[in-house]
Amino acid sequence: MSRTNGNGTPNHHSAQTRRIPTPGKATVLALGKAFPSQLVPQDCLVEGYIRDTKCVDSSIKEKLERLCKTTTVKTRYTVMSKEILDKYPELVTEGSPTIKQRLEIANPAVVQMALEASLACIKEWGRPAQDITHMVYVSSSEIRLPGGDLYLASQLGLRTDVSRVMLYFLGCYGGVTGLRVAKDIAENNPGSRVLLTTSETTILGFRPPNKDRPYDLVGAALFGDGAAAVIIGTDPLTGQESPFMELNYAVQQFLPDTQNVIDGRLSEEGINFKLGRDLPQKIEDNIEKFCKKLMAKGDLKEFNDLFWAVHPGGPAILNRLENTLKLRSEKLECSRRALMDYGNVSSNTIFYVMEYMREELKIQGEEWGLALAFGPGITFEGILIRSL
Repeated sequence: MSRTNGNGTPNHHSAQTRRIPTPGKATVLALGKAFPSQLVPQDCLVEGYIRDTKCVDSSIKEKLERLCKTTTVKTRYTVMSKEILDKYPELVTEGSPTIKQRLEIANPAVVQMALEASLACIKEWGRPAQDITHMVYVSSSEIRLPGGDLYLASQLGLRTDVSRVMLYFLGCYGGVTGLRVAKDIAENNPGSRVLLTTSETTILGFRPPNKDRPYDLVGAALFGDGAAAVIIGTDPLTGQESPFMELNYAVQQFLPDTQNVIDGRLSEEGINFKLGRDLPQKIEDNIEKFCKKLMAKGDLKEFNDLFWAVHPGGPAILNRLENTLKLRSEKLECSRRALMDYGNVSSNTIFYVMEYMREELKIQGEEWGLALAFGPGITFEGILIRSL
């Protein structure tokens, strides 16, 4: 089903020099990712979406064409396919109660992608799956009991006493929340190894365009499907494990009275989103203070002395952050590349950014950086990261 891949003046250090992990601090030991087999070039999206949804409104098509250009996305992966639409034609019928059908598609697809991302991650890690002691499972794309965490643990052959945590419906900040939770587990359980997996599909939100739901077109132009996995642990085993980032300090914060800025509601037709136009401004107004709180833990002063792994919710958010913090243009390059190559894949996207950042830091890079994500609440998640 899926394509997988396991793989002021800044301070520089060479690829040959490895920093020593701080004893007792959580580190990222391996990373994997996976995608559905359906790759959609952005240039082909409009014609396909208009055809599949049987839309005859030329104004909607023109708006979608404009949105596809402004998102900066070039390619995305998607679970949705012609075979699925042939089997479930009601998915493109306005007003049809299709939540049952959507979950029949999404639930197994989400676990399959999580499985393949986890297998890629475990392969890179190099230790047996039975050495995993804890699992953190993140998704806003499936609903069932038991959850996908149990299915994933069974299919991976994990121990039956693996300790599982599910994080559901956090949206775009879920990946960084997962890192914070995995960090806390690893640091409070010496010797533990935590598998964190995220998996998302847009199946729950796919529907025909409607002028009363303008955000549906934003979603069609911006969001993609995929999965990611990382293994987190303290005190890496010399010669057996290869840590590349240390999770030094984590903060979550919500902005009061902003719960309606990103609004998602589950209905008989799937999930409906509304996104306030003031979201980029709300982030701009609060991001500097939030970043300084994280930086203070490392006695860091200059934004441009850090590397930046920012969830690319969209180009407007990245542009506002860059301008507000007066970042050099290359500082958000990994976030912009992830957005261009995969779209906004909700909770997964931060790991695609981190994978690009890992490669950048092998050549030359700063010791300290921030991982940031924003989502419903409005909620900010941030981690002060040390490159190893």
